[in-house]
Amino acid sequence: MRPKAVSLRAMKNPDAKTSTARAAAVSKRGKGTLADHVTSVLAQQIREGEFAPDTRLPSEMELTARFAVSRTVIREAISRLKSEGLVGSRRGSGTVVLGANQATPFRLDMPGEDVGDSIRAVLRVIELRRGVEGEMAALAAQRRTGAQSLAIQQALKDIDRAAQEGRDGVQEDFAFHAAISNAAHNPLYTSLVQFLSQFLHAAIRVARMNEARRSDFSQQVRSEHAAIAQAIADGDPAAARAAALQHMENSAQRIQAADREFWASAAGRAAARDLARQVKAKD
Repeated sequence: MRPKAVSLRAMKNPDAKTSTARAAAVSKRGKGTLADHVTSVLAQQIREGEFAPDTRLPSEMELTARFAVSRTVIREAISRLKSEGLVGSRRGSGTVVLGANQATPFRLDMPGEDVGDSIRAVLRVIELRRGVEGEMAALAAQRRTGAQSLAIQQALKDIDRAAQEGRDGVQEDFAFHAAISNAAHNPLYTSLVQFLSQFLHAAIRVARMNEARRSDFSQQVRSEHAAIAQAIADGDPAAARAAALQHMENSAQRIQAADREFWASAAGRAAARDLARQVKAKD
């Protein structure tokens, strides 16, 4: 069932908190990620005219409060809306709704045989992302501020906390990479990584579920993230690039390493369905 849109008018009346809570409840009830649902609601509102062309979307802070989600989720949703050609950035105005003649959506043309094989499709995206992540980490090592380096370290701690609490850590994983993209001081990297990430949520969830069965995998991921963060903190572009490339390569190997017992389990079958649905939905 398509998530019910939350009217922009709700933000202007005393029932705004009720609408905010309803939006959050809708987003948590579905099978997709929070970013999936925020994107769906905003896209529906734009297409139905609740946000007129050339008008500014609410700020990140407003949307965060409205949907009761993190800024990372809102940024990912906005990135997806940009890739669909529904919104764009305009100096002095922030994020604005685009008219039909301004829409320039970006898509990945996935070969038919790859769409039919969800694992292969995700591995294709990881190959593409590998080069992006490598150069992004190198730039972050050159350009990061002290505050941005601390933000990367905090994101690393958030991943650890998620693992300790028994959560999958998918959102925290992407927040870590988003913090690195911010430190690169090139908004195009941030937009591209967020666009590619929408293909990888289910894949990373599969990897993390498999890692729970393999303590060596879990430690490997922790070490890879720490190596990237340390190289950036040290201001060593070559080491940051190498660490990021190795992390992407190992990520692909971990996805392939899920054994038959895992895929035969109820959790494995559910993950496979989620993975296939997510890849096909982007086709």
